[in-house]
Amino acid sequence: MRRPRFVGMPIVLFGIAWLGVMGLLTMGLWNVLVPDLIRLPAIGYWQALALFVLSRVLFGRHGGGWMRRSRHVRGWHDLTPDQRQRFRRAMGHCPSETLGGGDVAGNA
Repeated sequence: MRRPRFVGMPIVLFGIAWLGVMGLLTMGLWNVLVPDLIRLPAIGYWQALALFVLSRVLFGRHGGGWMRRSRHVRGWHDLTPDQRQRFRRAMGHCPSETLGGGDVAGNA
């Protein structure tokens, strides 16, 4: 009788390798940039790994986090021209170019 095989082993090994590489990358970037820019000391591998994990917890996983477009930004594009005009009036007298009808960057 064959022993059951753990199917997720490649995923686990890839995750461990990825975490190790990201720790090295974080340590390298910190040690190259931060000591010269803001005069903080260089860090070791385990400190860099902890810093990387902490940043994932605080700012979100996989680079997303708080940088994703919020529903409010997406909602502006869903408004009708009349709703946009009412919003502008409710927010005060803003030039129409500031809250233009184009995308968020103001491009028409």
